[in-house]
Amino acid sequence: MGEVIRFVSKSERERVRLIQEARAIYDSIFPSADPAGEDHDKTPMGRTFAGEGSNRS
Repeated sequence: MGEVIRFVSKSERERVRLIQEARAIYDSIFPSADPAGEDHDKTPMGRTFAGEGSNRS
């Protein structure tokens, strides 16, 4: 009935296209260890942030 159409600017479409292209290049250089090509663990690698409520000594 009431369909919502979202305007996406040309620059936003270009940004999304460039990100997809960069991901494809990255994946071709650094293939995923997961044979299905999907990461089940979405935890980012690197440093973790210890914010409020965390136990840090």
